[in-house]
Formats: sequence, structure tokens, C-alpha cells
Amino acid sequence: MPDAPFPAGPGLFVTGTDTGVGKTVVTAAVARALRQQGRAVVVCKPVATGARPVGSRWLAEDTAVLADAAGWAGDWERITPWAFPDEVAPPLAARRRGVALSVSEIAAAVRQRAQPGAALLVEGVGGLLCPLTERATVADLVAELALPLVVVTRRALGTLNHTLLTLEAARARGLKLAGVVVSETVPVQGLAAETNVDELRRLGVPLLAVLPYRPDAAAVDDPSLSAVDWWRLCNA
Repeated sequence: MPDAPFPAGPGLFVTGTDTGVGKTVVTAAVARALRQQGRAVVVCKPVATGARPVGSRWLAEDTAVLADAAGWAGDWERITPWAFPDEVAPPLAARRRGVALSVSEIAAAVRQRAQPGAALLVEGVGGLLCPLTERATVADLVAELALPLVVVTRRALGTLNHTLLTLEAARARGLKLAGVVVSETVPVQGLAAETNVDELRRLGVPLLAVLPYRPDAAAVDDPSLSAVDWWRLCNA
């Protein structure tokens, strides 16, 4: 029998309903909020694609944002041990560089970065069912790490469907849900965007915060996120 998953320590796994929904913005904001409370924080985005060359290394923009939020400027491999240049799903990006990814190896790398008493914030790639290896998805990594899940969804037409599908997939796999953050990736326009937060609440979705649109969102924290008790959720 395979070993049962065990938690990587207090922490959260941040996933999204899609790519480009604001996972990195939220993860970075949570890291800064915890550090401002005097909490130790470890950030990790174990696999990233669409990276650019910097010297002899590959750097994804998400990794740079997380490094800044954690105070680890330049320590990119500590955050992202697998970075690939092609902006495609991880197994294809890895295959094109002659690399074979495995969930057990990725999970082990994440656990190695964990520190006693520190909040471990792990950001996934793409959405919950995005392929991560040739046979596994991001959801399999979440299950292996046994971390509570924060789902980031964009505020737009289609939000209800995308959010409910992601939550249903998480429940089907027995993943622990910490809650949902709605991210306004563009200015709110149209009836669907104006009403879907209320509709999510009506449908019983556990909303943690609504992150208002800001062009400089990666550099600005918002009270809606700072007001959340992230440390409690990390230890739930």
C-alpha cells in the first residue's frame, strides 16, 4: 500500500479556476500579510512555465513576485525548483527540456523547503486539474501535501460555472477547502460581473475576500485580503 499523504506543516495551497486569475497576486499578498504580523513565511511555486533566461537560469515572473513578497530576492530556485521556458502545460514544457516530472519528487521538494513554525504557501500552476506530470494533475499534488486549498477565481462572465466546477473537483478528491478569493482581473463591467459575488454567496461558496481591480495589483495589498485570518487558515 502507498504511504498516506501527510501535511507539509501549517500552510495553504493556492490554486485557481484558470490561468491568469490572480493566484500569484493573492499568494504574495498573503505572504506579506503574515510577515507583517511577525509570522515566518515560506513561499513555493514548485513548477513554473513561460520563464525567461536570466544568466544561466530560468526565471518565471510569478517566481520573482513571490520572491519579493517573501524577502527572498534572487533566491529563485528556493521558490521554483522546476522552471521551463515554454508557456504550455508543465508535462509538455518539461518533456521539451528532457525532464520527467513526478508528483512524489515535487512534493518532496516542497516539504524540504518547509520550516518549523513557518507558514508554507504553495502556488500551483494553471487550475486544479491542470496536468502537472504525464499522469497527475495539480489536484494530486494538493492531495499529497494535504494542505488546505485556497481557490482564486476571476470576477467575470463564467465565474459561477468555473468556481463550482473547481469546488466540486476538490470535494470529489477529498481536498480540504479553506475558501475562495474573487479577483477582479479587469474592471467590473456587465451584469454578470456585478452580481456574481452575491450569487456565489447565495450558493453557499465560502468567500474569503474580494480583491478589487488595480493595474498595479502585484505591488499593492488590499484590506480585503489583510483582514482575513490567514494564520488560522494555515493551521486549520
